[in-house]
Amino acid sequence: MARNELRPVIKLRSTAGTGHTYVTRKNRRNDPDRLELRKYDPVAGRHVAFREER
Repeated sequence: MARNELRPVIKLRSTAGTGHTYVTRKNRRNDPDRLELRKYDPVAGRHVAFREER
């Protein structure tokens, strides 16, 4: 498999509605579903859930 097929670049968008995003890579074999992480949102000033968008 090529590098881009196994570990694609994804955007994580804040669920707080601030529009803040993080850009990262994920492993499709370990996480085939959409990723959701709790990360710091500097616009909201607190930790919120960030969901993968495609």
